[in-house]
Amino acid sequence: METEMIYELRRPKNMIPGKKYPALFVMHGIGSNEKNMLSFVNGLEDSFFIFSVRGHLTQGPGFAYFTIQGYGKPHREVFDDGINKLAKFIDYASINYEIDPEQLYLMGFSQGAIVSMTLALTLGNKIKGVVALSGYIPQFVKEEYTINLGKHLSVFISHGEYDQVLPYEWGKENVDYFTKLGVPVTFKSYPEGHTVSEKNFQDFQSWILNDLLR
Repeated sequence: METEMIYELRRPKNMIPGKKYPALFVMHGIGSNEKNMLSFVNGLEDSFFIFSVRGHLTQGPGFAYFTIQGYGKPHREVFDDGINKLAKFIDYASINYEIDPEQLYLMGFSQGAIVSMTLALTLGNKIKGVVALSGYIPQFVKEEYTINLGKHLSVFISHGEYDQVLPYEWGKENVDYFTKLGVPVTFKSYPEGHTVSEKNFQDFQSWILNDLLR
């Protein structure tokens, strides 16, 4: 099995032959790339296989996983294709690396958070946890996708109170949506814009390392 996705890989240090490790799939924001996300995972390399995945679409100086037709409205067919490609990449990585299938995590910022939450809502027991930094769930995902939640899914959601790109209220809507589905949610807000502060960085890293133990 091969993949068309381009990605940066960080393996756990001092790997033990025959042992399987947790995996973290990292998705960037629109116009960014897989290398820009690596600073978000500093400190997690000891515990995870880390796959930082480049969007397959060219967008300005960087890349994207989907295009948008309006404010908060992805092009449906392009979005569906991006989600399908990322789901196939997760399967590819699970087959080709020493990954524990019960400890797969997703993390994304902005557009990366959007696809991460969508994948978590649809891939069932494949996904144990999600870190969604400043994103939203498209309305057609809520209304038209087949929602297939894993039994052990938990979610960390954060949003800047002064986010000028994706409104703070959208972050709160994510929390309400997952909560109504019965998913445990940790929500953090920060007096920031559309960015990831040092405190946010510390909080989500602490959350994901603690979640590994449950």
